[in-house]
Amino acid sequence: MKKLIKPISAMAFAALLYVQPSQAQSLKDMFKDSFDIGAAIDNRQAYGTDREGKAHTVLAKHFNSITPENLMKWGSIHPRPDTYLFEPMDRLVNLADSIGARVIGHTLVWHNQTPDWVFEDENGERLSESALIERMEKHIETVMGRYKGRVFGYDVVNEAIFDNGEYRTSKWFEASETRFIKKAFAKAEAVDPEAELYYNDYNMWKPEKRETAIKLAKEIREEGIRIDGIGLQGHYGLESPSLEEIEASILRIAEEGFKVMFTEVDIDVLPNPVNRHGADIDATFEFDEKYNLYTDGLPDEVHQKLLKRYVELFELFKKHEDKITRVTFWGIHDGGNWLNNWPMRGRTAYPLLFDRQYEPKMDIIEAIQKVVNQ
Repeated sequence: MKKLIKPISAMAFAALLYVQPSQAQSLKDMFKDSFDIGAAIDNRQAYGTDREGKAHTVLAKHFNSITPENLMKWGSIHPRPDTYLFEPMDRLVNLADSIGARVIGHTLVWHNQTPDWVFEDENGERLSESALIERMEKHIETVMGRYKGRVFGYDVVNEAIFDNGEYRTSKWFEASETRFIKKAFAKAEAVDPEAELYYNDYNMWKPEKRETAIKLAKEIREEGIRIDGIGLQGHYGLESPSLEEIEASILRIAEEGFKVMFTEVDIDVLPNPVNRHGADIDATFEFDEKYNLYTDGLPDEVHQKLLKRYVELFELFKKHEDKITRVTFWGIHDGGNWLNNWPMRGRTAYPLLFDRQYEPKMDIIEAIQKVVNQ
């Protein structure tokens, strides 16, 4: 086992800042021999009607993987029993084709953003396990069947485990315990045998959660069902989790023979009432101005902490390029990231590598490039 990576020293950190701007590469070119660089996009960005109109240009230059932030979630693509709204996702897939990017389908089965009707019969009563599984399989067959051969991989099941390692008591779990997970992977494999299949979750640096996910993935594999990798949502803070905690999960997942991908990377520089990180979208708070500190721009001291955090993360990713297949940012630019509205609406967030005008934060990108070239 490789030695755990340590935080970068002050001297080494300072040296990373000395890169000539003219030497800066695009993100995807920096890591072309290591792993894919992705971004999640929204409806307007897929259509090219985002306010600044720059999404397609930035995507084409910097990213070779695209994830639909919400366009493929059940409530968006299949809002009513007999209604599928495919056009936004069609646009995204066509965009990816035009710029030579891979598409990651997100997500087929999740407890959130899934309409109530999915779990109910015509009388509003809870479906039996067999009826619910049949409905889920039909959804997977319809969605994956439409994009067969055009989507590289899927987050088949999303966020089915609590942080303490217990299974989430969702309507899915109440109906079938973990059987719905295994059935979802089996159906996905049958519909598109060439697509990669992943389990995806947040706070996977927590040992209890990580070990349950690994145990689940091994059970799926032992039952003869394919699962290719485990996605670690990278919703991190400036200091937490530690690099050692993140690295431990990379090593454990790879040790068990699964691919590792960082699927939803962003860094929250703002405080919140309980210093909560992760991605439990139900864990929200009423707006309070004292937790929205930087409405007029990020102070340089905080920006330097953001730079340092990204440099250390990418140093870690580069170290384990043989295990990591993709790093996807949860959004393209600061203004479009979900942290503006979580865990309270109205925040001014600065979590990504591009500002609200889609301009790159060149000092961070250049410092990351220096890590790559070391």
